[in-house]
Amino acid sequence: METIVLIVHVLLAAAIIALILLQQGKGAEAGASFGGGASQTVFGSDGSGSFLGRVTAILAAGIFITSFVLAVFAKDKAQTIGDAGIPDAATIEAAAPAQQAPVAEVPAVKESEIPSAGNN
Repeated sequence: METIVLIVHVLLAAAIIALILLQQGKGAEAGASFGGGASQTVFGSDGSGSFLGRVTAILAAGIFITSFVLAVFAKDKAQTIGDAGIPDAATIEAAAPAQQAPVAEVPAVKESEIPSAGNN
């Protein structure tokens, strides 16, 4: 079920991107006064703006719904993992005994082996 919702979500996202790219910007209306209005007859006298705007709003609502459903799936999955007894990092650190790193022994240096600043 989660996979189906995820596929629908991705398809809705691709469709809304395509619809946004198809829509004309606000500056495109100025060209209509110079004879560019013939291409808007397919969608009626209002042009494609209202139709594409409604479809974009419907797709945005679909993305919202699928995002919400995916969030519920993720919450349920996280809760199931927590209930399964899988310990988190704090529990693992508390249960593990503290181990000290081995200390390397450094041989002692005699004073006669240390060069002085005055003996160049």
